[in-house]
Formats: sequence, C-alpha cells, structure tokens
Amino acid sequence: MLYAIMSDVHANIDALEKVLEKIDTLGVDHIICLGDVVGYNATPNECVELLAARDIQTILGNHDAVACGLEEPWGFNPVALAAAIWTREQLSDESEEWLYSLPDSLSYGHFTCVHGAPKNHNVYLFAWEDTLPHKYFLEEQNCNICFMGHTHMPVIFAEEGPVPVTGNSPMKLEQGKPYFINPGSVGQPRDENAAASFALFNPDELIYELVRVPYDTERASKRVRDAELPPFLAERLVLGR
Repeated sequence: MLYAIMSDVHANIDALEKVLEKIDTLGVDHIICLGDVVGYNATPNECVELLAARDIQTILGNHDAVACGLEEPWGFNPVALAAAIWTREQLSDESEEWLYSLPDSLSYGHFTCVHGAPKNHNVYLFAWEDTLPHKYFLEEQNCNICFMGHTHMPVIFAEEGPVPVTGNSPMKLEQGKPYFINPGSVGQPRDENAAASFALFNPDELIYELVRVPYDTERASKRVRDAELPPFLAERLVLGR
C-alpha cells in the first residue's frame, strides 16, 4: 500500500492542483491531508471543493477550525488573523459544513495522523523533545509512527535527533522505532524552498520519501494580492519562508 501524505494546503489551489497531478502519476493507493486546507491564501472554496470531490481523507487543522466557526482565532498573529477573518467571509455554506465535519485524527494501523500535536492541533512540534509528552499517543494507537503538519517544515524526528530529509530521495525507517514525521506544506512552504511539499509512505516496507513539486508561485501570489490579503502572504509564497 502506497500513501501520499500532505498538509497545510492553506487555500492555495495552484499548489494543490500540481501536487495532485504529481500524485496521480505515482501509483498511490490512498491520499491523506493533515489539515489546514484553508487560511492565509486566496482560494479556500476551490481547495475544499477539490479535496471533497476526490474524497480525500482530511484532518481538521487549527485554521480550518477557526474558518468554520468551531474555534475563535485566539493567539493568531495579526497577519493570520486578517486572513482568518477574510476566509470566514469567503467560505460557502458547503465548504463550512465540510470543514466542520473533519476529524481531529486518523489512524491507519501501521501509523497515525494528526495536524499539530496529538489531541491538540494548536501545538507545534519543532523538536524531538517537543514530541516526548505525546509518545503515549503512539502507545494508545498501537503504532510507532505519527505524521503531523502545522509547522510547514519537512522533518523526521527520531530518538537520536532530527533526520535530514531531502526531496525525491527515498529512505528506510527502522522497524519498531518511534517517529514523528512532518511532510512540509503544500500551500505555504517555510523551509526556504518555494516548491510544494508532500510525502510518500509505504508502511509495509517502511519506505518514506519527501517529494517537492514546483508550481506557479507568481500566480498564487497574485491571487493573494488581488484578494487584498496582507502583502506579506503574497511575498512569502515566492520566497518559500
């Protein structure tokens, strides 16, 4: 079984379409989205509609929860807050209902998936030490691997420290070892690489691969400017940070 795992689409239809086009060439059996379908960028309804039309299993992200009214944007910085308010005003009833229905986590036997940290999509996992309070979640799920998003930074956290991950270079995970893995962001990469990011994972062979997909960042950036969202959000798409 080959899974494609993506996260943090953030209302960027240009990036999402290119990622799905790439996935469709790879013989993937199942696609998973780790949340934050909306927020920051200019095409929230288009992204929701595409994921819904393809019946892609998706987790509720913190921006999704705010956009559909499940939560208020407490703690959002001014740029994120402005985008969240704009997104709420743009969402169709159908998109709002779809977001509202998303689960907080998904389990696939060999691995489990969350948005931020297990049982709290607002918490960031930036280092292996950040994952330690959440290792119990792996025990609850009876697995050793947890995929998460939220930071927009592709990384593998293992007991010995962060594992360097480069695009399009498959790597073998070790049987029985705990891992927390972030596939980066589709719609707003922050690792100084503007290309959209997602991962391939074969749980039977424990093969993991990060995949980078170039897309038209200038077009996506123009959409943000045309929507009169904060200019910083347009700039960062081109810079990848």
